[in-house]
Amino acid sequence: MILEVATLYIKKGLSAEFEINFKKAENIISSMKGYISHQLKKYVGQEDKYILLVNWETIEDHEIGFRQSKEYQEWKALLHHFYHPFPTVEHYK
Repeated sequence: MILEVATLYIKKGLSAEFEINFKKAENIISSMKGYISHQLKKYVGQEDKYILLVNWETIEDHEIGFRQSKEYQEWKALLHHFYHPFPTVEHYK
């Protein structure tokens, strides 16, 4: 199992809208091959900062299966415009 860890910095004042869009995006990621589970956590000490944890069966399920899919384009349209700067994504086993 692979744990994807992404720290998300949301543009100031857009957290509520981000959370609404993330609820829609959850349906996309959870339908992907190799997806196991995910958690989105809001940081207590700083407004507009989150951590996204996604468990995948393999790193390829995330980097190829998800990121190179048409579903990822929907995910991107829902979420990517909220980020500043763009998140760094790391993988752990």
